Order: sequence, then C-alpha cells, then structure tokens
Amino acid sequence: MIIEIDFNSDEALYLQLRNQIIMGIATAQFQEGDSLPSVRQLADTIGINMHTVNKAYTVLKQEGYVKVDRRKGAVIAIDIDRMRTLAELKKELQVILAKGSCKNISKEEIHGLIEEIYEDYR
Repeated sequence: MIIEIDFNSDEALYLQLRNQIIMGIATAQFQEGDSLPSVRQLADTIGINMHTVNKAYTVLKQEGYVKVDRRKGAVIAIDIDRMRTLAELKKELQVILAKGSCKNISKEEIHGLIEEIYEDYR
C-alpha cells in the first residue's frame, strides 16, 4: 500500500495515516493477520516522526483495527468488537444524515451514495 501524506492539509498527520490504513483494510490491501511496517520503517518511508506513526498505530489499536504482537508488531485485527463499531458508526451517521436532511438530500440520494462508496470496497 502506498501511503500519501498531505503536509499542507489541516488534518493531523497521524489521522491521515490512520485513515489511509483503514481505507487499505476496506479495499482489501490489508487482510486480517497482516503485519504493518514497524514504526521506524514507516516513519522513514513516509518522512514523518516515529511518534506520529506510533500515535496512529495506538489510535488504530484503540479503535479495534490492529492488535500489537510482541514479535510481529502491529497486526491487522478487524474482527475485534464489532458491536462497538456498529454503535460508533450509527452515532457518526446520525450527524451526517442530519446534515443531508438540512440540505434537502433525499433518502434515495443517500442510498445511492452508499452503494457507490461500497462498490470501491468490493
């Protein structure tokens, strides 16, 4: 997977890294059990501080996308706590759908967007 960091973005670097790893999981570039590069290796490759990569990995672990193995490092572990993830998604979707409702975006348009986005993950 190629990680691209936008150093001019207002979004924090660790969040950009986290989001790209999540996208890599969703698009099957990363599979359950795959090891991520070491913190040092990824930091050197991208050209960012090791602490930034470590923070991204920590957030991914807290959110249930990776587990830390003493021998393998950060390992993709997406089946952890599915119910918690559904609850978090529902909370986020409530705000997104409220924004759409305020702009008179129809339920059908929302469904179309969801179908379009999910096609990228198959």
